[in-house]
Amino acid sequence: MNEQEIIYLDQGWDFMQKGITKLKNILEGLPEPQFSSEDYMMLYSTIYRMCTQKPPHDYSQQLYDKYRESFEEYITSTVLPSLREKHDEFMLRELVRRWSNHKTMVRWLSRFFHYLDRIFIPSRNLPPLYDVGLACFRDLVYKEVNGKARDAVISLIDQEREGEQIDRALLKNVLDIFVEIGMGQMEYYEKDFESSMLKDTAAYYSRKASNWILEDSCPDYMLKAEECLKREKDRVSHYLHVSSEQKLLKEVQHELLSVYATQLLEKEHSGCHALLRDDKVDDLSRMYRLFSKIPRGLDPVSSMFKQHVTAEGITLVKQAEDAASNKKAEKRDMVGLQEQVFVRKVIELHDKYLAYVNDCFNNHTLFHKIPLPPVDEKKKVIEDVDKDRRYAIDASIVRIMKSRKVLGYQQLVMECVEQLGRMFKPDVKAIKKRIEDLITRDYLERDKENANLFRYLA
Repeated sequence: MNEQEIIYLDQGWDFMQKGITKLKNILEGLPEPQFSSEDYMMLYSTIYRMCTQKPPHDYSQQLYDKYRESFEEYITSTVLPSLREKHDEFMLRELVRRWSNHKTMVRWLSRFFHYLDRIFIPSRNLPPLYDVGLACFRDLVYKEVNGKARDAVISLIDQEREGEQIDRALLKNVLDIFVEIGMGQMEYYEKDFESSMLKDTAAYYSRKASNWILEDSCPDYMLKAEECLKREKDRVSHYLHVSSEQKLLKEVQHELLSVYATQLLEKEHSGCHALLRDDKVDDLSRMYRLFSKIPRGLDPVSSMFKQHVTAEGITLVKQAEDAASNKKAEKRDMVGLQEQVFVRKVIELHDKYLAYVNDCFNNHTLFHKIPLPPVDEKKKVIEDVDKDRRYAIDASIVRIMKSRKVLGYQQLVMECVEQLGRMFKPDVKAIKKRIEDLITRDYLERDKENANLFRYLA
């Protein structure tokens, strides 16, 4: 073409169409040599000249329209028929191929028509060529096939959940289309894919949970739940968009844990109480990990823990009381031994459940509502020892007074010191305090005439 000649619209467009047809043939895999730099320059300069000729031969608007029409014609004649004849995984593969080809076509055509992007489009405030090219695919292809693509992807995800091998790379490529079609926004991915995928996930795990809760022990159920959560996280890392992770895990946690929390924790032979009774540390740690993820999930766990620890403590006290009231245990050496055993058992109970709070329950504040002594606070440990000693002194005074009925202060203190000496060396002031306390609690009374004489009341 002579540079001085005017290029008329039909003539210039015929030349451009030859280049566009060559590009389509390359994309379709037909035998066609690649574009040379000369080919590219000829196509670029044809558009340039047709846009810079003096009116009425400035064809910028017409070329802008024809750029869009080139995509529309190719999509209608070639892309849509090839997609409509395929189904399921085959349709997904074709969709990925067509999207990839379309982006290549947009890149090349936007280069040929580049002069429009530089001058004409900004001056008219029109969408740029790249956006126009992607919008053609969105409006003509995506809007028709996204429902079928979504259903096919969800079907494959469910197959994978059932243990089948699927092509994860294919799913990643398909879901990238849902993301990329939004041109920087996530609305298409969220509205056209994610919302349905989350509903399907909830339904899938609702079905699974309704069977597992009947068939499995609490530890087995928790193992399955933890494995499911791990696999769903894995799905996000391989093909779902990262923004889906929290929403997806929330659905799974709701169906597997929130819905069945009470049934699971209260399972008769394997629930929380049974795990505490049988010292199942690994299972209790797993219970904490799972239930800490759901709203107020730890409340029932900490409540059951508190009930269990309290019950264990009451049992110890009852055992000590029974032993103390046992006639055979009246021998002083046996009494001292029992009290030593009781104190040791209380300390062991404290240590055991404090270890649970630290190791199984991650030192969570909810579990510190349970009265256990902190590990390194010596003051608290001393207080606990004092408390145990007060109990031992009380028990000794009551036993002595029960057998003697009436006794003088000095004699009572002396017998008390002698009885407790096998366990610890009691402080006389502490014994005096305990006598006063037992008087206020109506175990003893002072003689009205002799303040150093005590009578047994209980």
